[in-house]
Amino acid sequence: MKGSRPESPPRRSSSACWTGSRRRESTLEIGLPPDVVSGGIAIDQLLRRSRWPVLRRLGFHPGGDERSSLRGAGLEYSDVREYQPGDDPRTIEWNITARSDRPYVRESFPDRGLDAWLLVDITRSLDWGTARCLKRQLAIEFTAVVGQLLIGRGNRVGALLFDDRVRSIIPPSAGRTAFLQLIARIERAAGTQDPAPSGAGHPNIPSPSGGGQGGGATDLGRALTEAGRLIRRPSMMVLISDFMTPGGWQQPLSSLAIRHEVIAVWITDPRESEIPDVGVVTFEDPESGRQILVDTRSTRLRARFQDAAAQQRETIRADLRRARAAIAEMTTDGELVPQLVAFIKNREAQRGQRLAMRTA
Repeated sequence: MKGSRPESPPRRSSSACWTGSRRRESTLEIGLPPDVVSGGIAIDQLLRRSRWPVLRRLGFHPGGDERSSLRGAGLEYSDVREYQPGDDPRTIEWNITARSDRPYVRESFPDRGLDAWLLVDITRSLDWGTARCLKRQLAIEFTAVVGQLLIGRGNRVGALLFDDRVRSIIPPSAGRTAFLQLIARIERAAGTQDPAPSGAGHPNIPSPSGGGQGGGATDLGRALTEAGRLIRRPSMMVLISDFMTPGGWQQPLSSLAIRHEVIAVWITDPRESEIPDVGVVTFEDPESGRQILVDTRSTRLRARFQDAAAQQRETIRADLRRARAAIAEMTTDGELVPQLVAFIKNREAQRGQRLAMRTA
């Protein structure tokens, strides 16, 4: 059943999510307070604690425009490509042209702030987490940290919130105050609440209702189609979802990637890949409420579930690649900062390899 989750009495031990370890890194602690999703002050603490460790590990400081796949007239060198009729002859890269049999022109980053849109899934399937936090909490943390990095580099950040359709649109704005207001609106729309009170549940399977209220059923395809219709200016699109949705979103995402730079932030939990042997449990679809009783003592059942989950993950990954979206996999059993740093560094390395291949 799509989006099914084991149901058992709630527990609290792993509900609080952390962006980093509890130790101190250099002189800055990057741990996320337990009440990070309870209000603006906690979010502000998250942003202060996470920003500089991310920047330090990436080896850069804020300032200037966000580098993206968008191209235009600017002073900062970006890439090279083959000359096309209508290109400005002054942009010809003569050194590369001399080493090849065809002319090349250089591209630059635009001399303007980038519009970045956070497309945030607010459906109930994110109200789930068996590691250090709920998927919804991890999604909001990612939104807060990445949004601040973009704002800090002179860009504008907006948001589009969806479940079965677009529920809210927050136009892009610059500045820290506007960004904190944006995060607060995302929290309210997602219905984020404090973790459920502790209870006597199995240590491996917390209650699926341990987080917020969320939205209705997921219709990612419809939401992406609406996003493409509403957002016409070339922008960076950061799609944050667990992709627990039926098909139909692949073509709209591909269409979106033609005009915009798309980053797919895939929020996952380790128990979505395997079921532990915990006896007879109830599985519930968090969006429809349908339930089934499952005997997890069956070795065959657990193996079939693991195989089906692996196939589903590979299908999602392949669909995202075909849509030309950059994939950032974020899991609830990992710290946010190392995962984010690894994604950005890998993305920069891939960009460097593409540039080297073009100039070889």
